[in-house]
Amino acid sequence: MLLQEKLIEKVSEKCRTTASISSCMMYGSFTKGEGDQYSDVEFYIFIKDEDFQSFSSSRWIGDIEPYDLLFLNEYGTEVVVFSSLIRGEFHFLPESDIGIITSFKDTGYFPDTTSMFVYDTTGQLQRCLDHLRGDGPERMTNDNVNNSFHNFVNAWLMGVNVLKRGELARSLECLSHVQRFILRLIRIREKSADLWLNAAKNVEKDISAKSYQAYVSITSKLDRQKLYEAYRNALHVVEDLIHDLSGEYQFEVDKGILRKLNDHLHLES
Repeated sequence: MLLQEKLIEKVSEKCRTTASISSCMMYGSFTKGEGDQYSDVEFYIFIKDEDFQSFSSSRWIGDIEPYDLLFLNEYGTEVVVFSSLIRGEFHFLPESDIGIITSFKDTGYFPDTTSMFVYDTTGQLQRCLDHLRGDGPERMTNDNVNNSFHNFVNAWLMGVNVLKRGELARSLECLSHVQRFILRLIRIREKSADLWLNAAKNVEKDISAKSYQAYVSITSKLDRQKLYEAYRNALHVVEDLIHDLSGEYQFEVDKGILRKLNDHLHLES
């Protein structure tokens, strides 16, 4: 048994023996049959409203297994690094907020909601999880194609401008956004868009060798010339994507903007 699976069992048992906990659900790789020795463990835990303010999440997590780090990230999630170096993500919410689960429907596809159920005393958790069943949101749409293209142009132009200014590190950061929106277009072309919000996940397996090499061509180390090459290649990759997608999707922006971006890249570079 994986260490993560042992942790999941401990969380389940701890929920059942903590009177102030009313419900618990799991999400992530282990609910999709993809969990391995490198995966995180991730939970939503709902506390009885009257106990929420006095509930000590740090003490509760520490009782499950020793940890070396526990902090609240920018999204309000409690992130823990257990002493085994397994990452955990815990969302602690009042029981009255359990309906938030239904909003997850917009974030992706949940193939097995049964595996997400951990513990419940309210009778509400299963109904909320049932809402997530079925297909996820449709990703291969005109809106998503155009949104990806628009955001590509924005990230590309900002990245090239700061590169010309000499801010190499900032340009490399912008390049990561360029890559994300190109990956979304690639996933639409290859009809593998389920991983929309995390487009780079499993990309080594999900896309064709040709598309993967195209993605490789838009990566870079922190080097001025390599960054220029990556941004130039990004234009070529997007041009090919637009060509392939134009038969099925309607682009709202004049595709001639790519020529202007190419001229801008080489102007005084």
